[in-house]
Amino acid sequence: MTILRRFWWDLKSREGRVDLAYALIREWPDSFGSPARVRLLRRHFAAVGPRLAILEGARFRNLQNIRLGDNVSIGTDCLLQAGGGLSIGDHTLLGPGCKIWTQNHVADDPDRPIAEQGATYAAVSIGRDCWIGADAFIMPGVALPDGCIVAAGSVVGIKNYPPFAILMGNPARVIGYRGGRRPAAAPGGDQAGAPEDPA
Repeated sequence: MTILRRFWWDLKSREGRVDLAYALIREWPDSFGSPARVRLLRRHFAAVGPRLAILEGARFRNLQNIRLGDNVSIGTDCLLQAGGGLSIGDHTLLGPGCKIWTQNHVADDPDRPIAEQGATYAAVSIGRDCWIGADAFIMPGVALPDGCIVAAGSVVGIKNYPPFAILMGNPARVIGYRGGRRPAAAPGGDQAGAPEDPA
């Protein structure tokens, strides 16, 4: 009876109906699955550009808080959690298994269960023409500027990253720049975001 009641409540809410419909087509092969997924979800995003690809297995939370630019590709088995807000710029690629998170548990009080302490929210923004490699994890509050590449398996936390930086590791650090586009020297002679900077 409880399962039927939950199913009924899902059907009564707009978000629940979208989730149920999406579950039916989430694993369809991309030749016809991606257009079907885009058609279903397009009107539920906060904003979306004219060209979008959603590969099989991609999952979303809080669709209404996701803004996608033109020609964005969301890879196989990605998980986008947008409770705190998420924006992704034009021509950006998310590799398979990427995770983007915009909220976190509060854990300040060791005398209370973490599950009872609520959550914090911090928006994530990813610029234009970025490439997020397979199984990378983008933490709440991260702002990646245009042109960045995140290597596969990296964990990206809050830090000032320069445009066109190549990031790798856990925690991610700058290991180079696309096309040698190293940023200009910062005041005091330091290179902003240079590869030798500590993570």
